[in-house]
Amino acid sequence: MSKTFRPYDPEQIFLMPAALSDWLPKGHLAYFISDVVDHLDLSVIISRYEEEKGYPPYHPAMMVKVLLYAYCIGVPSSRKIEKRLEEDIAFRVLAANNTPDFRTVSDFRKDHLQALAALFVQVLKLCQKAGLVKLGHVSIDGTKIKANASRHKAMSYKRMKEEEARLEAEVQELLKKAQTVDEEEDRSYGKGKRGDELPKELAFRESRLNKIKEARAALEAEARAEAERAQGNGKKATGEPDDKAQRNFTDPESHIMPAPGGRYFEQAFNAQAAVDSANQVIAAADVTDQPSDRGQAVPMINQVKENTGKLPGEMSADAGYFSSDVVTALSAEGIDVYMPPERVQHSYKMPAAPRGRIPQGLSIVDRMRRKLRTKRGRKRYGLRKETVEPVFGQIKQVRGFRQFLLRGKGKVRGEWRFICTGHNLLKLFGARGAESVGQEFWAQLSPA
Repeated sequence: MSKTFRPYDPEQIFLMPAALSDWLPKGHLAYFISDVVDHLDLSVIISRYEEEKGYPPYHPAMMVKVLLYAYCIGVPSSRKIEKRLEEDIAFRVLAANNTPDFRTVSDFRKDHLQALAALFVQVLKLCQKAGLVKLGHVSIDGTKIKANASRHKAMSYKRMKEEEARLEAEVQELLKKAQTVDEEEDRSYGKGKRGDELPKELAFRESRLNKIKEARAALEAEARAEAERAQGNGKKATGEPDDKAQRNFTDPESHIMPAPGGRYFEQAFNAQAAVDSANQVIAAADVTDQPSDRGQAVPMINQVKENTGKLPGEMSADAGYFSSDVVTALSAEGIDVYMPPERVQHSYKMPAAPRGRIPQGLSIVDRMRRKLRTKRGRKRYGLRKETVEPVFGQIKQVRGFRQFLLRGKGKVRGEWRFICTGHNLLKLFGARGAESVGQEFWAQLSPA
C-alpha cells in the first residue's frame, strides 16, 4: 500500500490573505515593533518633510519600523534590508509591500540619525514604565567594535613626517620636469589642450601629501590640547605627538585598539553601556574614541540619571574605570560603588575579608580592596558579569553586530544608540509575552 502524504503542489495558485495582519502569527516581533513605533513621537523626523517638494517620499513611520526590526534581528546592512523587503514576509508586512531600495534606506538612516538615536530614551522610558528598569544596581562596561575603516589605512606620526618630506621632494621634482617639457606635452595632449593640465603622478602625490599634512596637523593639535590639560592639572607635557601616535585616513576619529581578549589590534571605537541588573535593559549608551575606559564612569552614570530621572542605588565596573576621584564623586551622590583598583584575574581566589572595624586613615584604594573582599562585596561586584557582559554578547554574538556602518564619532554614537534601542525593544517584547498588545497596554506605557 502506497504512503499518503499531505497535498504538495508547487504550481498551486493561492489567494494571499486579505489583510497584512494575517500574514504572520499573532505575537510576532514585527507586529510589536509596528505597535511601538505607532506610539513613539516621530515629529522631529516628520517635520523634515514639510518643506520638501517633488515625488512623495516613503512614510517615515514605515522606514523607522523597517530599520528597527532590521537592527533587532541583526540585519543592519541597507543592501540586505532591500533584499529582505522583497523576500521576507515580516519586512513586507512592516513596509506594507513598499520596496524602498538600499540607497533610500541608507539615506534615511543618515539624514535622520540624530532623531533615530533619540528614540533610545523614548523606548527606555517605555521599559521603565513597564517595570523593567529598577535602578537598584547598574553595571558599566565598554566593548571594542570595529570602525568602518581598515587599520592598514592608518599612519604613525613618525612615518607622516618621513612621507611628507619624501612627497614634498617628489612634487618639486615633478614640477621642475613639467616646466621643462611644456612644448612636448602640448603635442602629447593634442589640439585644444592648454598643456598645463596636472599630470596624474603629480595629482596623486599632491593629494596624498595634503592628506598626510591634515592628519599630522590634527595629531599636533591633539597633542597641544593634551599638554594644556596636563598643565592645568600641574603636570608637564611636551605638546608634541608621540612618534607612535596614529591617525586613520578613512575614519580619522577611530583609533587602533586592542580587540576583545587583547590578542590583536583593530581600528575601532569603544562602545559604552550602563545596564540595569533587573532585566538587562540598557539605561545609557555612548561611544568614545579612547581605548581606555578611564574617565567614562561619571559621565555614564550622569546619563543614566538624565535618561531615567534618577540615580542607581549601586553601580559596578571593572578596574579600567577606577580612580579615587571617581569613587569619591559617585559616593557623594549616594551611590554604593563596587569597582576594583586593579584588574582581578578570573582564576584569582579572593582572600577572606579581615575581621573587625575598618582602620582609620585607610586610603580610598585600600577601602575598596577591603570592601570587595567581603561576602557582600564579592556578590555585588559579581553582578557585573551577569548584567552588562551578556548584553554585549547578545548584540555582537547573537545579532552579529561587530562593525559600525557609519564613520565619525558623532555618527557612530548615533548608530550605537539605535542598536541599543533595538536591544531594549527586544527586552520589552520578551517581558510582555506572546499575548497580543491591546490599547490598555499602550495607554499605560505611552510617553508623557
